[in-house]
Amino acid sequence: MILVTGGSGTVGSALVETLGAAGHPVRAAYHAQRDVDRAAAAGRDAVRIDLGEPATLPPALRDVEAVFLVGAMGRDQTRQELNLIEAATAAGIPRVVKLSVWRADEELTPIARLHRPAESALQASGLGYTFLRPNFYMQNFTRQFAASIKTTGQFAQPRADAPISFLDVRDIARVAARVLTTDGHEGRAYTLTGPEALTYDTAAEVLSRVLDRPVHFVGLSDADARAAMLGRGLPEYYADALIEVSRAYRDGGAETVTTTVRDLTDRDPTTFEQFIRDHRTAFT
Repeated sequence: MILVTGGSGTVGSALVETLGAAGHPVRAAYHAQRDVDRAAAAGRDAVRIDLGEPATLPPALRDVEAVFLVGAMGRDQTRQELNLIEAATAAGIPRVVKLSVWRADEELTPIARLHRPAESALQASGLGYTFLRPNFYMQNFTRQFAASIKTTGQFAQPRADAPISFLDVRDIARVAARVLTTDGHEGRAYTLTGPEALTYDTAAEVLSRVLDRPVHFVGLSDADARAAMLGRGLPEYYADALIEVSRAYRDGGAETVTTTVRDLTDRDPTTFEQFIRDHRTAFT
């Protein structure tokens, strides 16, 4: 039995589907009871957990042999992930796969600094652990930019000229499924990327070609980008963290392309063009 935390999230939901389609026993963990009820009605093994409430964790871990750990970004993320690691250690869970973040071991960004203590705790726990450190998600284009692209033909981000090896979450799920269900990954940290590194301007060219209409990238000052994020309803802490991430990789540092997805799944990672074709209706 594999416990997938963050069952309603972008990566967690993709992983639940991937594991289920392959016939692996999976228990999806949700924060909201309505999500538990919906999943149970669909015949899925589902449980409510709150990583901030340690008492909710032991029942979810019963009869579990592997855990996929993903925490919700925020001030409490580190403590919440440590709660799960402590519960998994007490339960003697053989394998924990933690979804981390790009270059977490270097603690370059606020998001990396949220993840690194949980990585360190797993390394000291005695559990079999694996870290997945993906680059920026392609799904950010559908979640954050689709509405603007649809209505104005443009998307805006803090100014950035360096390329990024964007990665499809579906590829992260395929890697996670392989690591959770096969041996030989204990103590490893896998850096995950897409097959190519693109600037935002190049991404706009791909969008223009696939959507058959002009799409432009607008590079904003940090102050204007922060104001736009707050205007969309992002919490101040989250907006400030994203600005710092942009500064860290503005002139390079996220352009590396690895073969890890191919090596672990025996299939090439999704190109950005294919991702846009698969999600074309989101932009139209």
